[in-house]
Amino acid sequence: MRKFNIRKVLDGLTASSSSASQQQQQQQHPPGNREPEIQETLQSEHFQLCKTVRHGFPYQPSALAFDPVQKILAVGTQTGALRLFGRPGVECYCQHDSGAAVIQLQFLINEGALVSALADDTLHLWNLRQKRPAILHSLKFCRERVTFCHLPFQSKWLYVGTERGNIHIVNVESFTLSGYVIMWNKAIELSSKSHPGPVVHISDNPMDEGKLLIGFESGTVVLWDLKSKKADYRYTYDEAIHSVAWHHEGKQFICSHSDGTLTIWNVRSPAKPVQTITPHGKQLKDGKKPEPCKPILKVEFKTTRSGEPFIILSGGLSYDTVGRRPCLTVMHGKSTAVLEMDYSIVDFLTLCETPYPNDFQEPYAVVVLLEKDLVLIDLAQNGYPIFENPYPLSIHESPVTCCEYFADCPVDLIPALYSVGARQKRQGYSKKEWPINGGNWGLGAQSYPEIIITGHADGSVKFWDASAITLQVLYKLKTSKVFEKSRNKDDRPNTDIVDEDPYAIQIISWCPESRMLCIAGVSAHVIIYRFSKQEVITEVIPMLEVRLLYEINDVETPEGEQPPPLPTPVGGSNPQPIPPQSHPSTSSSSSDGLRDNVPCLKVKNSPLKQSPGYQTELVIQLVWVSGEPPQQITSLAVNSSYGLVVFGNCNGIAMVDYLQKAVLLNLGTIELYGSNDPYRREPRSPRKSRQPSGAGLCDISEGTVVPEDRCKSPTSDVKDNSFSRSRSSSVTSIDKESREAISALHFCETFTRKTDSSPSPCLWVGTTLGTVLVIALNLPPGGEQRLLQPVIVSPSGTILRLKGAILRMAFLDTTGCLIPPAYEPWREHNVPEEKDEKEKLKKRRPVSVSPSSSQEISENQYAVICSEKQAKVISLPTQNCAYKQNITETSFVLRGDIVALSNSICLACFCANGHIMTFSLPSLRPLLDVYYLPLTNMRIARTFCFTNNGQALYLVSPTEIQRLTYSQETCENLQEMLGELFTPVETPEAPNRGFFKGLFGGGAQSLDREELFGESSSGKASRSLAQHIPGPGGIEGVKGAASGVVGELARARLALDERGQKLGDLEERTAAMLSSAESFSKHAHEIMLKYKDKKWYQF
Repeated sequence: MRKFNIRKVLDGLTASSSSASQQQQQQQHPPGNREPEIQETLQSEHFQLCKTVRHGFPYQPSALAFDPVQKILAVGTQTGALRLFGRPGVECYCQHDSGAAVIQLQFLINEGALVSALADDTLHLWNLRQKRPAILHSLKFCRERVTFCHLPFQSKWLYVGTERGNIHIVNVESFTLSGYVIMWNKAIELSSKSHPGPVVHISDNPMDEGKLLIGFESGTVVLWDLKSKKADYRYTYDEAIHSVAWHHEGKQFICSHSDGTLTIWNVRSPAKPVQTITPHGKQLKDGKKPEPCKPILKVEFKTTRSGEPFIILSGGLSYDTVGRRPCLTVMHGKSTAVLEMDYSIVDFLTLCETPYPNDFQEPYAVVVLLEKDLVLIDLAQNGYPIFENPYPLSIHESPVTCCEYFADCPVDLIPALYSVGARQKRQGYSKKEWPINGGNWGLGAQSYPEIIITGHADGSVKFWDASAITLQVLYKLKTSKVFEKSRNKDDRPNTDIVDEDPYAIQIISWCPESRMLCIAGVSAHVIIYRFSKQEVITEVIPMLEVRLLYEINDVETPEGEQPPPLPTPVGGSNPQPIPPQSHPSTSSSSSDGLRDNVPCLKVKNSPLKQSPGYQTELVIQLVWVSGEPPQQITSLAVNSSYGLVVFGNCNGIAMVDYLQKAVLLNLGTIELYGSNDPYRREPRSPRKSRQPSGAGLCDISEGTVVPEDRCKSPTSDVKDNSFSRSRSSSVTSIDKESREAISALHFCETFTRKTDSSPSPCLWVGTTLGTVLVIALNLPPGGEQRLLQPVIVSPSGTILRLKGAILRMAFLDTTGCLIPPAYEPWREHNVPEEKDEKEKLKKRRPVSVSPSSSQEISENQYAVICSEKQAKVISLPTQNCAYKQNITETSFVLRGDIVALSNSICLACFCANGHIMTFSLPSLRPLLDVYYLPLTNMRIARTFCFTNNGQALYLVSPTEIQRLTYSQETCENLQEMLGELFTPVETPEAPNRGFFKGLFGGGAQSLDREELFGESSSGKASRSLAQHIPGPGGIEGVKGAASGVVGELARARLALDERGQKLGDLEERTAAMLSSAESFSKHAHEIMLKYKDKKWYQF
């Protein structure tokens, strides 16, 4: 950091300030007292980095479990993640360190604990009685692969089946193996010559805990007597088994097979099944077996008191149903319902009224985990409607291509967006409340509104309420509505520059105060939207076409092109004040038949009905020029106060007056420099390789693609460009110059030239070569005159230079407070004319929150400019560099934002090497530098953004948003804000056995498992079989976490009483985390010995 000695740069002032993450975001705080230098209040201790919450659908799900008493749902994934869902707003994300796939999950029902089985043959016990669950124990199997687990209700002995066909028994309290083992060769018939295959099912007879039903993959099922250690019955079928389920009376069970059949067996009749059903098989005449179908992957058998049982299954469709979507089949009595799903089924569970397996199950819903969705079906209503899903699981409905994050928005925004979004809701959902409703909400300490906007590949834009670490969709805008859709591939216009997703959103520019929204799409199109609560019908969609070409002069050879047969004049390309252009002519071709003056997409020419919400104000499209496609837009800004929108690409820059619907500026990048071009670019021979059409700046998209495939993932934006350039520094300077793109745009009211005595409206333009250019704006007076007189636009000649592409610009006043761009407060445009007249009579001056307008002429401002290599603070109007900070030498900044935190402002940066850094303003002192995550793919680069109050987010997977904070205060309050997963609930009473059943022994038989599996009777297990690993949920983990953010273990407190009752009042909070953790450590062993049969592991 260098500090420059300049005249009165820091003319005695303090910083009590605020900021905005985007160029459009405004906040104001009163300036502090005058002192010799700006006193910066932010210090390193104000910063700390931690993850807060993860939203969205669990990516690549693999396992599902439900606690019917606590009403909590758990989902495991192929990457070892664990997501827990309670009532809407209660969610939790945990991660297994190994990253191995979760193959099975088992709740310890109503105990606040969960067992996970992973593909690396480890079992883990999770404690859910703390806000951030932790692993208490792990067990690693060394010699056998784990294939199936079963934990009976209210038992502490977990059955673990393996690939070798053996069953081991784990004590979940101590997480150690019992010496009792069921070997496969003892279970099957001695005469059998072949191995029965891996264990695919284990369950105990609902009426007799001493009988264990074991299903082997080959088709053999064994009923094992645990006491006598031998098989009572063996059931063989010549098709492989996928799953098994009991009837609650324990006299029958059902198996699902690989040929699409279900077999129902009487326990005492092992010779053959009582019934064989092929739910989707075509019944052939002559009593022949039906044709085989696809495997039935899972079956559940659920009984009801008042009617027929439910048989619910996934899979089993006939092979001739090509193209049929995956189905869940519900068989109830004589009716069979086939419910089609949008994605393949990973797993499903039937939710029942009772946790007891020996009672009538009374199923009320089915939760279906799909590859990319979670569906809940209401079994109690006719037609089996689905429940409306209250979780934010639709982030990936169409792939996310960009996102923006706004904290501390105007308070009326969320209700306004919610009210227009409420009309978009689908009908036909179940009338009942969402049944997964366990846990309790956290205490929301953050009271400010937060909004996340996601742009998607199908052209949709979604607004989300992200306040207080929750997420809820507010409103969805479909930007593709203004374009003609091609019905099939042959019908598509030959002007397309992308192979797929022509409407994909690349950049979002939004002004929360005025509610003006502007998007740039992958087909070189820009749409400006105005917010309205009234429905309107737009007869003709306002449209402009812009011809943005890269040439130096009309008389000279056009840059980078073969000389066309006829000279192609560029509209308004001399750097004089430019009058508004007329609407360019539509489709035409140059004399040699090359595509010319045609846009990539066709705007609808029929009237467009626009619902309340965001309504199209203007569509701007770049057109083909002499057979060259338009280049993708790399930067975009809108200003509601000036009524202007500006955008740029690697060819140049265009500015449009959206009130007058006129093009004001249309310049090649070189023309912006005028005679000040530092590169002295001369006309030269054409480039050897022309840029592939539509590739824009994108050399690297997610998974590097060849030019032909360049647009499969429409994700090119400035960050892609910086990523590609920094990776290939050997590019010749000529090629670099030819690719100078507009990378940052910022409207502001400041000093445009060194000689200016007062600030005036202007546009600051940053390029990928590190140049900042200033364009002066001469705006007509407000009211009627604004629509009649032209806006005069002229390059000012001011040029500033930084190292690396310019990413972000902002302006500070003399006190160090942020000067947000001026804006016009939102008002309803679609009101009757009379009211509107009164409005117009008042001379509507835009709100310029800039304190500079009232400042004395001598007072200065500071421009903060962040490039991908360095940051500079420039004193204005002198244009001297007051402070400079080289952010990174070896890497480059992907995202930089000027944000408000603790009544001050700072610059926050995310680097490609995984570091998150913050710097004070204006002096650019380093305050935080933490290695967070490496840039593993372009999705992170494309979606990472910082916002006010220490918040940030990025897309961690194609379906999930990860939020994090860099604020010490938020880290400390996080514990309060997180929801509780576990709440004390009474376990329902066991079913009444009835007088006669008790008398004649027909009820459920219990088993003293302790006596059977304990060390005294079964001996010790082989030490080499499995290794016990203490979890980080113990004292070491707590000590390590004590100084950090995870203070959740402080909430746990042992409250075991003599009678072994369930843990009591969890609401009591311990004062200090370490003291409670150490007491836990001290007494844990004694308690385990004293209360051997009690559930000490609950904490």
